[in-house]
Amino acid sequence: MSALVKELVEAGVHYGHRASRWNPKMRPYIYARRNLIHIIDVRETVRGLLRAKKYLSQIASQGSLVLFVGTKRQAADTIQREADRCGMPYVNDRWLGGTLTNFRTIRSRLSRLEELETIRAGELLNTYSKKMQSALNREYNKMFQNLNGMRTMIRLPECLIIVDPKKEKNAVKEAQKLGVATVALIDTDCDPDLVDLPIPGNDDSMRSIELITKVLADAILAGKNRAATQGQLAAEGADGAAGARN
Repeated sequence: MSALVKELVEAGVHYGHRASRWNPKMRPYIYARRNLIHIIDVRETVRGLLRAKKYLSQIASQGSLVLFVGTKRQAADTIQREADRCGMPYVNDRWLGGTLTNFRTIRSRLSRLEELETIRAGELLNTYSKKMQSALNREYNKMFQNLNGMRTMIRLPECLIIVDPKKEKNAVKEAQKLGVATVALIDTDCDPDLVDLPIPGNDDSMRSIELITKVLADAILAGKNRAATQGQLAAEGADGAAGARN
């Protein structure tokens, strides 16, 4: 058993939902049924994971943005941590309608968030009445919760990494509409046809979500590092050529 397969099994990635809740389109990814629970074929998980890693590493090396999306309680902390670790934007509280399809509005709201931070950081806040200060603080807290993870999203992402596309159906719809690629951890109750690169696995267990998300973030970091190394080598080569000419 390879080290990756061992890790996946230990994290419980192979445990699906109750058989009564399954989506028949997930049949190719299911290994067996035990005690009314579907068991996911870990070989299919590995296959999906390797395809996703290759793709993410490639687009990250080209400087593309990847948006991490996971708003369910079990995923929120992991999504934030792994997105931050690989320097990518994330949504882990609530998917705002139009995040992709009305991106200009989202950018203007981010500008408003920065404006509120400026007001709160200086003496300007004290010039407002107590009632207005309270209203501004409420507005800031709500906007920070919804938008903070998207500060670095200065343009539309090339791809979305999604934990549970059934839960994040609005994100999936917007991505489809704009032709943004989707990589998703999908459980046995999901429709694999709705995402581009499905990774069959348990999307409710924190350990499962942590392991899959970490592997994908590592792939992004590897792509970024490869691009940085190539850029450095190219710069050194140009310097060397210039030196030879002089």
